[in-house]
Amino acid sequence: MREALERFLSEFAAQRRGSPHTLAAYRRDVTRVLDLAAGAGRPVAPSDWTRELLERGLHDLYRTHHSAASAARALAAWRSFSRFCLRRGVVARDPARALAFPRLPKRLPRTLPSHDLAAALDRLAAADDRAAPRDRALLELAYSSGLRLSELVGLNRGDVDRGAALVRVRGKGRRERVVPVGEGALNALERYLAGAGAARGDEPVFRGPSGARLSGRTVQRVVQRRLSEVAHGLGVTPHALRHSFASHLLDRGADLRAIQELLGHRSLTSTQVYTHVSKARLRKAYEQAHPRA
Repeated sequence: MREALERFLSEFAAQRRGSPHTLAAYRRDVTRVLDLAAGAGRPVAPSDWTRELLERGLHDLYRTHHSAASAARALAAWRSFSRFCLRRGVVARDPARALAFPRLPKRLPRTLPSHDLAAALDRLAAADDRAAPRDRALLELAYSSGLRLSELVGLNRGDVDRGAALVRVRGKGRRERVVPVGEGALNALERYLAGAGAARGDEPVFRGPSGARLSGRTVQRVVQRRLSEVAHGLGVTPHALRHSFASHLLDRGADLRAIQELLGHRSLTSTQVYTHVSKARLRKAYEQAHPRA
């Protein structure tokens, strides 16, 4: 089964264009349950791939305090691997089909108030530390164009068209899209890149002190440090800027289909969560302002 896992991951990467993060998660989730069957690193027979084994895997996730979202992701990996093994004749039946996905709590995306966010970015413009121009450009671009963390760190110099105020983004499944960039973000990029020196089009936009491409973890730390005041001590992630981008557009009358295109969502269902955010804000404003609410 471990050999089948390697073939599955190779096919997933080649045909479905799985991202490195997804591949790593699938490897980890399937290996975890294979290790339950025979111990770490030991061979696992196809006959060991049973519903009972997968149920043990789910129980082990809950026992070790993994969230329902983690369990759902693991089950998705097991189902995908199980279908592959069935197609290739490795197993005679698919035991993962019988398992139900855990119920996930409905969470509204967290957004940052637009006036607080603007004030924080303006304060960063006046900061005098060496990383401030880069960090401001990074935050401005993330908020201006609604980029995912992976899209942000994956940007190259040649992806930014300053004249047309557009940026080419490689999203999930390696799908490319072109999104507009606001004037504030372009100005911040201009200042940062002017100080960073000339570079080829295939070199990263955002670099660390060594010149290497910024890691996702570093960007998370930058967002946390630079926007901690806006988050009021509750913590903030790069994805909060993406949520804020979409919610603020919707609040100001942008069409949901246009927001879907800007975010790179395949399905409108993924974008519709922002309508709930706006309704929640509307309800809160009503309850605070109406004398008989």
